[in-house]
Amino acid sequence: MSTENLPQSPERPTRKPRVAVVFGGRSSEHGISVVTAGAVLSAIDRTKYDVLPIGITQDGRWALTADEPERMAIVDRKQPSVEQLAESAEGAVVLPVDPANREVVYNEPGSVPKALGEVDVVFPMLHGPYGEDGTLQGLLELSGVPYVGSGVLASAVGQDKDYMKRVFTSFGLKVGPYMVIRPREWQQDQSAARKRIVDFAGEHGWPLFVKPARAGSSFGITKVDDLSGLDEAIEEAQRHDPKIIVEALLRGREIECGVLEFEDGPRASVPAEIPPVQSHAFYDFEAKYIDAADGIVPAPLTEEQTAEVRRLAVEAFDAASCEGLVRADFFLTEDGEFVINEINTMPGFTPISMYPRMWRETGVGYAELVDRLIQAALRRSTGLR
Repeated sequence: MSTENLPQSPERPTRKPRVAVVFGGRSSEHGISVVTAGAVLSAIDRTKYDVLPIGITQDGRWALTADEPERMAIVDRKQPSVEQLAESAEGAVVLPVDPANREVVYNEPGSVPKALGEVDVVFPMLHGPYGEDGTLQGLLELSGVPYVGSGVLASAVGQDKDYMKRVFTSFGLKVGPYMVIRPREWQQDQSAARKRIVDFAGEHGWPLFVKPARAGSSFGITKVDDLSGLDEAIEEAQRHDPKIIVEALLRGREIECGVLEFEDGPRASVPAEIPPVQSHAFYDFEAKYIDAADGIVPAPLTEEQTAEVRRLAVEAFDAASCEGLVRADFFLTEDGEFVINEINTMPGFTPISMYPRMWRETGVGYAELVDRLIQAALRRSTGLR
């Protein structure tokens, strides 16, 4: 029977996918997360996506924030904060832990809860603990909401330099000499822990780099030239993380490479080189974000070296079971060998960040990069995969 003359049900209007950009957080990288989110908010195609900015304050409150990327920048060497952007000093955004319900609600004391609509995907621009380390990813898995970037395991591995290096070693990737001092070891016998570090220096030489094991953006890192500076360096690292990692100096060139998930799998960008920064002891936070040290993109490498570092970057991505994106950092030693230093599962997206610069040079502009990450997240399901 023909249906040509039967009444037709009106088509339901299709809505644009809703992207919640989550930023800020409780780690020492709070300000840089805000800056990164500002760049992403500026780049998201508003004709293609609806956007909901959600900031997490430094005490952990989820706040509804103004969609004003121009206020999310470093000004006069001062970093922005979620507290400056929050619509209210008390209101809180609630993400329901229910896979059947993606409705986000805003609660403010003395007011009726306000529904903010469903969220289709979360773009977590959090750096460091309580966001980049698998904690937020676990919450989103419970909520059944897709999200940009790596899952719980890869995020946790990518945050903890100790276990990251163990994973890389097990997959045959070469890492530099290092040792770890765990909190209980330091609390029970500081003299014995300190002696272990001194013995490590005796084997590998000074200087050493003393770092928080689970922090990023070069926070808490000290280059220690001799025994006299060791205790101060340990104290500085432990301000960010009670677990510290001590690394030997690797002499060579610093090379970075970006990995991005395409429809057919991960691909690597052209690599970049971080040249020595004359005004800084190493490539620290000030050099990265305040003084805007310039990386060289693409890195002046041979064709063989370029191919090799791109291959190793994808291997590192796969070794840690990463998704979405990664920036892989290497040393090219004086004997021509690539040694992996670390990966970053949510690298900076500030206007001067190396990850988007490398992809721009590879042929993927900033707006396309953001779109590809959102689309990759929408293609994935939550849960085991």
